[in-house]
Amino acid sequence: MCLGALVASILVPEQHMTAITTEEQKNPETCQLHVGTSGFSYTEWVEAGFYPAGTKSGKMLQQYARCFSIIELNFTWYQMPKAEAIERQRQQVPQGFLFAAKLTRTLTHEIDLRQWRDQADLYREGIAPLVQAGQLIAVLIQLPPSFSRTTSNREYLAALLDKLHVLPLAIEFRHRSWANDRVFVELERRQVTLVGIDTPDLPDLFPPLDVITNPDLFYVRFHGQNAKGWRSGNMQLQFDYSYSDDELHAWVENKIEPMSDRAHNGVLFFNNHVRAQAPENARRMVGLLKARGLAVV
Repeated sequence: MCLGALVASILVPEQHMTAITTEEQKNPETCQLHVGTSGFSYTEWVEAGFYPAGTKSGKMLQQYARCFSIIELNFTWYQMPKAEAIERQRQQVPQGFLFAAKLTRTLTHEIDLRQWRDQADLYREGIAPLVQAGQLIAVLIQLPPSFSRTTSNREYLAALLDKLHVLPLAIEFRHRSWANDRVFVELERRQVTLVGIDTPDLPDLFPPLDVITNPDLFYVRFHGQNAKGWRSGNMQLQFDYSYSDDELHAWVENKIEPMSDRAHNGVLFFNNHVRAQAPENARRMVGLLKARGLAVV
């Protein structure tokens, strides 16, 4: 895929946002859903009772895998993953356990235009054990709110998607300017999953959508509705939120069920990690999905 194609396709005026999957594209098979959390290594989860008392960080993934079938690795954003460390984690979970992995911040937030291609190669090497084992469901490209739809950002994103095209990719926009049908059409052509997000309704934040750009996978992240926390810039405040059953039910009925009709697989991750609210909400989400007759793995 050449760089110019993505740039040309999204250098167009904003258009009304619509789901691009048609009735003819509906998936006749049962969508397999996985529910988990964004990250697992939190000492406060011991204090909150999710992990048994005395659980050390090296044993947390094993405990986590007893409750959920998938994890979104977030340490891969803070530091470049190493194949040896990834393999050790892979050995701690059952064979059918799945991983999503955040792309390293030097490729999303702290970009060096002279070195990013080398960084991308290192990342691919680092997560190779998950690819080889068939346990990598997606690489999450989480872009910051400052990454708006400028010409230079479009050019970089096109080049990044080209560089990582051999991996299963999911992209989370935070800036509203990317909420455009032409963007969605190009992601669909590339078979890159658009990440649906639940965040506070704040100016310039990307809206919650149920657009399917990859029939193989839809991907949703729940960040919480703590508007005051988001404005503070403090992560502990930003993600300090517990979803009510009514909020979760609304997501299931209005977005997750329709998305399940149009994709083979779906993953849902809770990022409201403060005081172990994420695993608690994830467990309740699993119950709601099963009550609606959806297939939760």
